[in-house]
Amino acid sequence: MRNILVVLILLLSFKGVSQELNCNVVVNAEQTGNENFPIFKTLEKQLNELINNTKWTKKTFKDQERISCNMFLNITNYSGESFQGTLQIQSSRPIYGSSFSTPIYNFNDKDFNFRYLEFQNLIYNPTQFESNLISVLAFHINMILALDADTFAEKGGDEYYKQAQIITNYSQQGNFQGWKVEDGLQSRFTLIDNVLSPTFKEFRDVLYTYHRKGLDVMSDNVKAGKAEIASSLGKFEAMNSRRPNSFLLRTFFDAKSEEIEQIFSDGPAVNIVSLKETLQKVAPMHSSKWQNIKL
Repeated sequence: MRNILVVLILLLSFKGVSQELNCNVVVNAEQTGNENFPIFKTLEKQLNELINNTKWTKKTFKDQERISCNMFLNITNYSGESFQGTLQIQSSRPIYGSSFSTPIYNFNDKDFNFRYLEFQNLIYNPTQFESNLISVLAFHINMILALDADTFAEKGGDEYYKQAQIITNYSQQGNFQGWKVEDGLQSRFTLIDNVLSPTFKEFRDVLYTYHRKGLDVMSDNVKAGKAEIASSLGKFEAMNSRRPNSFLLRTFFDAKSEEIEQIFSDGPAVNIVSLKETLQKVAPMHSSKWQNIKL
């Protein structure tokens, strides 16, 4: 009996510290010409273990609450312990009352250079720089957590955005690309700086209303949900008037443009005249999709 109780306690303990992410990491090294080298498979295995087994927050996530995400690391060049490549990150979250998921984060990190020695320990330290490999992964993981939390509660992602900013600040000492203001308008620095800037305050409001008051409502009332989504997207006009064609708008519509096209091309009709005008203004790069909205 005592042994049974011990086992139950251990099982409950493991369940209580479930990690936050259900992430699939793929390392592709075809461009190096040495894609079959064991080091790339080792790196892939270690990254999957690091991301899925690390406790990234102080909160307890149930198994069904783990955030689904994918990371595609494309190695373009390497020499010794130095690697160059790009990292594509995608995450999604379930839509209430349905079997569907909605894309939340879609980011292509093109400034990804790092040092890696096969079988080295990969350990995340939230308060200090360990390596650019760890910092880049931890930054994007906190962005995944933050954006996901913002879709469930107003300003729900505050603590994760702050951690992403902390990572940005301490990673500047490593002298790798993407962490400083001078590293361009599509860098990690720009992303977190813009999210936290009052200039782009509507961005997080849209995340919440679009998902929680729009998509999550559609299982009960499709028309009301669609109307709320259209209304939420209208908030981007004010943001776009302050900073046209901003990086944040591009990241949002890179993730959501296909979904928006599908939502407003089927089902009960809502007023789409002002919606299409707004979309053409704030996301002209997706105009071909907006032309398909006809209801």
